[in-house]
Amino acid sequence: MSEAKLHVKKGDKVMVLSGKDKGKTGAVIQAIPKKGKAVVEGINKVKRHTKPSQSNPQGGIIVKEAPVHAAKLMLVCPACDKATRVKSNVLANGGKVRVCKKCGETIDKDK
Repeated sequence: MSEAKLHVKKGDKVMVLSGKDKGKTGAVIQAIPKKGKAVVEGINKVKRHTKPSQSNPQGGIIVKEAPVHAAKLMLVCPACDKATRVKSNVLANGGKVRVCKKCGETIDKDK
């Protein structure tokens, strides 16, 4: 599978568009561009039965977040606090920055 560019990055606030967690929001913990997925805090929780190990001597059932396909996620603009599409603007120095389609505010403040 070819590596796709994701519209979400680690730390972004996103809303889930479909599935069992539809309408819920959370922060992106990890982006996985090779698979086109992202792990979102509090979304798509799964239970894993684990054997006892040195790091986890008790073992048992662990609840953790599983990856969600990026197409099911929509970025929430930090300025207008609405789920929005993202457009890309090219800066004068040649860099790219993500911009909210609803309010026009830049999402990437660090560039």
